[in-house]
Amino acid sequence: MSVPRFLDIEYCQSDEVFFPTAIAWSLADGRLKTVMIEPDESWLPTDFDPPDVDLQLLQEQGVPLIELARALHEDLPDETVYTDGLDPDETLVDLIFEAVGMESPFELAPVSELITGLDRHDIEDRRRDLMFQQGLDPQLPENGVFALLLLAQDEGLIAPQ
Repeated sequence: MSVPRFLDIEYCQSDEVFFPTAIAWSLADGRLKTVMIEPDESWLPTDFDPPDVDLQLLQEQGVPLIELARALHEDLPDETVYTDGLDPDETLVDLIFEAVGMESPFELAPVSELITGLDRHDIEDRRRDLMFQQGLDPQLPENGVFALLLLAQDEGLIAPQ
């Protein structure tokens, strides 16, 4: 049974800025990858630090965008990748790939296109319940991906581990 691919992106958003700060995605075998993202200079304001983001940490420990784009090309080529459908993931993916002049190697779709037996609200309620039951911080993208993997397993789309 093939494991569906999932992706979640955390981001900074204010009136002045909008950019991804961390990303997580699942692989064909169900393992997760997660990285902090080194922001592109064009995303950053010149006269202030964005709220709720440690820019120095992102610039020192974040993965350069070209490395991130290459990893996504290697891990998710020609895949449909599912998201929770709550965040502006498609716009954030576009920002990443536009910054390096590459096309995204995958298509994004809301998880409701994979789990068709539940409506969007029920899916979100179940995902939130799974995160709570597992003690997962919803602000970490790897936890969002893990919760989607658990939900897919509960729905019989992934064989139990």
